[in-house]
Amino acid sequence: MSNIYIGYHFTIEPLELGSEILIAELGETAFESFIETETGVSAFVQKDLWTEDILNDIYILENPEFKIKYTFEEIEQVNWNEEWEKNFSPIDVDGICHVRAPFHEATNATYEIVIEPKMSFGTGHHETTHMVIQHLLELDVTDKKTMDMGCGTAILAILAEMKGAKPIDAVDIDNWCYLNSIENAERNNCKHITVYEGDASWLNQGQKYDLFIANINRNILLNDMASYVNCMNVNATLLLSGFYTEDIPAIQECCEALGLTFVSKKERNNWVALKFEKK
Repeated sequence: MSNIYIGYHFTIEPLELGSEILIAELGETAFESFIETETGVSAFVQKDLWTEDILNDIYILENPEFKIKYTFEEIEQVNWNEEWEKNFSPIDVDGICHVRAPFHEATNATYEIVIEPKMSFGTGHHETTHMVIQHLLELDVTDKKTMDMGCGTAILAILAEMKGAKPIDAVDIDNWCYLNSIENAERNNCKHITVYEGDASWLNQGQKYDLFIANINRNILLNDMASYVNCMNVNATLLLSGFYTEDIPAIQECCEALGLTFVSKKERNNWVALKFEKK
């Protein structure tokens, strides 16, 4: 692959909901990194993977409830750290968990996670990550064998270890995420996280988990749910996010058909995080 990228710069009204939907839809295409700006979103795709019709299936662009304009440009050798440093702000989750980049000042939060975000999803800014963090903060995960599927930056695996979970497997199909997760686990002095590059097919090796986390998207979750449930121990907990309120019936029906019991949900700006148990 070349190091040349096409950068799209979107201005969005209304900003918050529009940005979330746009990033979700672009994430289904070849776009591989996103930076939220004061007026919208910048999205980047490798030139080798770019096509003229790349925005054809981005339905929000046709939605009259949103006003979206964009420009695009060819960019060589993007300095991702510099881009993130301009746009990355620390996150506080319920006064308990603080997520920051290495260039932010440390705090005395109960759980302080240092993330070098680079091009990976999972900084805590997104509603789905925020809500799964909230679920984890409520759980006793001591000595629970854990899977973070689609780990992104490994932020959720890192928090799980900070709360006493072990051992922990973290898996992502994206090579950037795989490398970034290894780096972030080391940065946070994690001793019990092993990162793998792969997808749900990696699970078919007899692994069994007490806690299974999957913050991905609706279609992948529905496609891979049986693989998740198959490697969960009895009484294991499943945390799911990456989808909208209107997706709850499909997700819940799929989970219950596989023998899971719905426990609770969190909602934030139309995004949802669900908790299930395997009885």
